[in-house]
Amino acid sequence: MREELMYIGGKEVASLSGEWMEIENPSKAGTYSGRVPCANEADVDLAAKTAKEALKTWRKTSPRERGALLLKAAAELEAIKEEIAYTIASENGNAIRTQARGEANGAVDLFRYYAGLGTELKGTTYPGPNNLFLYSYREPVGVVAAIVPWNAPVQLTAGKLGAAIVAGNSVIIKVASDAPMAAMRVAKTLAKLLPAGVLNVISGPGSTCGDALVKHPLVNKVSLTGSTDVGKGVMRKAADRIVNTTLELGGKNPQIVFQDCLIDKTVTGIFNGTRVTRQGQSCTSGANVYIHKDIFDEVVKKLAEKAATLKVGDACDEANDMGAITNKAQYEKVIGYIKKAIAEPDTKLITGGLPPKEGPLSEGYFALPTIFTGKGNNSILAKEEVFGPVFICIPFESEEEAIALANETKYGLAAFIWTQDTAKAIRVSRDIEAGWTLINGAGGQIAGQPYGGVKESGLGREYCLEGMLESFTELKSVVVSLDYTA
Repeated sequence: MREELMYIGGKEVASLSGEWMEIENPSKAGTYSGRVPCANEADVDLAAKTAKEALKTWRKTSPRERGALLLKAAAELEAIKEEIAYTIASENGNAIRTQARGEANGAVDLFRYYAGLGTELKGTTYPGPNNLFLYSYREPVGVVAAIVPWNAPVQLTAGKLGAAIVAGNSVIIKVASDAPMAAMRVAKTLAKLLPAGVLNVISGPGSTCGDALVKHPLVNKVSLTGSTDVGKGVMRKAADRIVNTTLELGGKNPQIVFQDCLIDKTVTGIFNGTRVTRQGQSCTSGANVYIHKDIFDEVVKKLAEKAATLKVGDACDEANDMGAITNKAQYEKVIGYIKKAIAEPDTKLITGGLPPKEGPLSEGYFALPTIFTGKGNNSILAKEEVFGPVFICIPFESEEEAIALANETKYGLAAFIWTQDTAKAIRVSRDIEAGWTLINGAGGQIAGQPYGGVKESGLGREYCLEGMLESFTELKSVVVSLDYTA
């Protein structure tokens, strides 16, 4: 069984307790792809003290030197990106061809992007009285706690580390309990190029080491990607010490399909937007598909036909479009939502549904691509984040109705708009309450463009210069008296 150690103070280490966590392969339930240390409060305390000590010199390292080390890490990751991709597939169930390989490539690109941002840590001079010189500059926020989830562990690890490290912070990253190994490999590749203690990598349950990280008095910043409920808990704990937080949380994201769309292209785009080939395990999944009534039946029919072409199976098999849901608890949650939706009187199952109880798909946590139709936002599927390959199609009559339906949620992360009318698209994008809107496309985040949510989808922005500056630096102002002469 593969073993991936933690990394604290420049050394690969087991947990102080000697405890381990086994990592289940979701494509083959009951089998394990490896094990990692199970850290607790004592390990967190050691990592925090180590990071605080390393910060003293690291924060004084030139930004260009920090960037050069990120570039070196990107080159080393590129050499092992296929290994990283297969590790992702084996531990979190994302299909190697459609998902995991792209995520590994994305980590390399993110390190390269952030490597170039060090020179943007600029200051400003300000007008003032003639006897004063006023200026400001950016300095590191301090010790950063980065907490990543299991659905896109490598991408999120690279994004958080790239921004925090180039800004001059020391970091403790806690990887996800269900998919830790690929993220640990990426983080340790960078950590081994940095001075000892600048980047520390720990693994363990959120209830122990994650909680201890947020509460630790030496931690100056918390950057979390996770569920909205987890984010609320982190905010409460961080509030006790007035700790800066960046939170990228859940989403219940609309796709609005107008009658003038290019139907065939839009059907493909809707599938990309629902993140079905990632088993719907994405906070940006556009799982509420609002379709104009004039084309509703045609679009739903073509969506069902496309769902039938997707091949579900072992995530490490190149032939498969979809892999497995990452863990048993999430699998059972998704199946529970499907059962509840089937029982609703105004919700109709179009394709998919409950997974088979026999055959290859019964051997892992495999869910079928599943489509329902409904009325308004009445279904549980329209109200709650399922985080599975399940979406609901809902008809609308007017632009105003579509916007109202899209905004009838506590979330505000992403939105997708499908129309050939550019003015309409921009108008609707303006009125939808979401931090990230895609028009006639459904790709992923692009390095350099701010990404993040509003309402209960989070605080702050990532993948961009603005996010790096706002999240991982403090603005210090200095006043110099020019009259201080003998």
